[in-house]
Amino acid sequence: MSLYVEVALPVPLKRDFSYRLPESMPQQPAIGARVKVPFGRQQLIGLVTGVTDKCDLAPAQVKPIIELLDDSALLPDPLYKLTQWAARYYFCSHGQMLSQAIPAALRKGADSSRDTITQLQLTEAGRAADPASIKRAPAQQKILMELAKSALTDEEFNALELSKSGLKALCDKNWVEKLEITQQLDLSWRQLLVMDEEPHKLNKEQAVAVAAMTQEDNFSCTLLEGITGSGKTEVYLATLEHHLKQGRQALILVPEIGLTPQTINRFRRRFRVKVAVIHSGLTDNARLNAWRDAKCGEAAIIIGTRSALFTPMKYPGVIILDEEHDSSFKQQEGVGYHARDLAVMRGHLEGIPVILGTATPSLETLNNALSGRYRHLSLSKRAGAAQNVKQGIIDIRSQPLTAGLSQPLINEMRLHLDAGNQVLLFLNRRGFAPALLCHECGHLHECDRCDAFFTLHQQLGEICCHHCGNQYPIPRQCHNCGSTMLAGQGVGTEQLASVLEKLFPKHPVVRIDRDTTRLKGSLEEHLGAIHRGEYKILVGTQMLAKGHHFPDVTLVGLLDVDGALFSADFRAPERFGQLYTQVSGRAGRAAKPGMVLLQTHQGDNPILRDLMQRGYGEFARSQLQERQQALLPPAWHMVLIRAEAHNPQDADSFLNEMAMMLPRDREFEVIGPMPAPLDRKAGKYRRQLMFQAKDRTRLQKETERMLAQVSQLQSAKKCRWSLDRDPQDLL
Repeated sequence: MSLYVEVALPVPLKRDFSYRLPESMPQQPAIGARVKVPFGRQQLIGLVTGVTDKCDLAPAQVKPIIELLDDSALLPDPLYKLTQWAARYYFCSHGQMLSQAIPAALRKGADSSRDTITQLQLTEAGRAADPASIKRAPAQQKILMELAKSALTDEEFNALELSKSGLKALCDKNWVEKLEITQQLDLSWRQLLVMDEEPHKLNKEQAVAVAAMTQEDNFSCTLLEGITGSGKTEVYLATLEHHLKQGRQALILVPEIGLTPQTINRFRRRFRVKVAVIHSGLTDNARLNAWRDAKCGEAAIIIGTRSALFTPMKYPGVIILDEEHDSSFKQQEGVGYHARDLAVMRGHLEGIPVILGTATPSLETLNNALSGRYRHLSLSKRAGAAQNVKQGIIDIRSQPLTAGLSQPLINEMRLHLDAGNQVLLFLNRRGFAPALLCHECGHLHECDRCDAFFTLHQQLGEICCHHCGNQYPIPRQCHNCGSTMLAGQGVGTEQLASVLEKLFPKHPVVRIDRDTTRLKGSLEEHLGAIHRGEYKILVGTQMLAKGHHFPDVTLVGLLDVDGALFSADFRAPERFGQLYTQVSGRAGRAAKPGMVLLQTHQGDNPILRDLMQRGYGEFARSQLQERQQALLPPAWHMVLIRAEAHNPQDADSFLNEMAMMLPRDREFEVIGPMPAPLDRKAGKYRRQLMFQAKDRTRLQKETERMLAQVSQLQSAKKCRWSLDRDPQDLL
């Protein structure tokens, strides 16, 4: 009797595919195991979803499996169920969701188990060497000090962003050796947890939060709302200690790759356990090895960005999402899943607690906490000797500006710098200037593929579109009139940093944005130099706003944030509130008092006044009431369909046909089609269709019913379209 295997493949078709099990294949594949199968002219790797002795197709039409890659299921049952739930919720195929859940190396056919690992350790000569003897080679010194604590695997070495050239130099000196060791499963941390650092004494609020979060080990979701500098990480560490002592693993999700090195160091200093790191900056092999360590239970702590959510744990204990409000937890390309929402669902399926920590909770999470679906814990006092910061508005209407800086801000900077402190200036616009202007005819140089202006990058010698990546050398003549009188219009971080170097020649300036941190390890290098006091003025974009601890920063200045108050996106006030609170939280984090100054042309703006006078907590609650009155998320549930085409009529007619399939009544609203806020991008016209419903189940059913008919529309072939459930970005 022939056996047939149902396989989920990473293709957009929402169905499984039937294949025949060859008689030469001795064993029946397990549900969730990988198989290699023919698909058209190519070969694909998919996961088995079922085995049956019946098939509706004629035997001649059913192709045989080429290879069985796993003896058992690749994902544990709760994770497999999570992919099934997520595929339905985000309206994609199960195969597409499964391909998000497994590392790239496994999608290419790598072995899911391993026998040997490469380990770096000190030789006898290395152990006898004095790190002070190589103080002129700080990269080598850092490696020597890390290896003195414990041996490192290749993955741990890469995760700590240590220098490869420094490693080579130490190997040449015969101070460090690389060993290929047979993988022995080391679960000693489950018997005895070794602490390398004495835990800090918790204040009353922190102790209450830890007690509440460790009293039960079943599923619960907790919002830990703590003001910036209130010691949320210390609460995480104390909660982690409880779970590790019970022999259970912890998964910690952070929003940015840049935050992983400091998070890893914080956890490694406290616990002598293996830490697996998973983020997109690692090689495929490094990510696979970390995934294996987590799956077999050897890695007690797993730290990663959004994609680490799907990492299997043999002994699941707790999931912690730090900075849960951050928009980078929502995937914008491909399957648009939200790691926060899936983390809560995973906790429910695994039966383990989930902790969402932030100073500025998203309105969705706040709504769940206020309605009683999540437990709500608050940290309202800054940890240690840190005091609450002073806040001020500088009204810059009719004031002269120097590269976007007002005289009152420059004077205040001088006071803080002369006192030996550091100053942080936030400008969320990288490059030298946001536009290139002809001084003679007034022409602004616009991207030929987008409805956006070129950004001037003086150091790189180019003009670049930040939307499509289009770039050219800086033109010598105006494209409109031929004049050579070209100048940057507006201020970017590059221009601001160069002006500050002239204004404050005695105080070194560092710029942190995507342009200055492109090289691996450069962000870690800059942050290390800031902590050592080598830089006194910090200029940066959002990269500086998230989670960093700068004890010597006493003044934070926000420049040119008015644009955030007038966005077409209904989430703009929430985002502005989060950004302001997170940036201002970098000031006065240690014993020194801090100050925050915000430059604005909108000094009497009610949103701004509300935020400054009542703080983010009260501001967010009033924003939540406004959303409920306007019937917007989280009160109602939304789906956004984007379509783009070279001919705008093609996108319009397609979305119009989709809109006709949807109901319109008091509990179901259809908005559009309409042009996207950025109408043309990369040469294509973009249109949007939004629809929302009061009831989430109804939204699910109506969307599924509509999608079942889309394949029959001729207009669907003339444009490219995508669907976004719970959209975070309307641009």
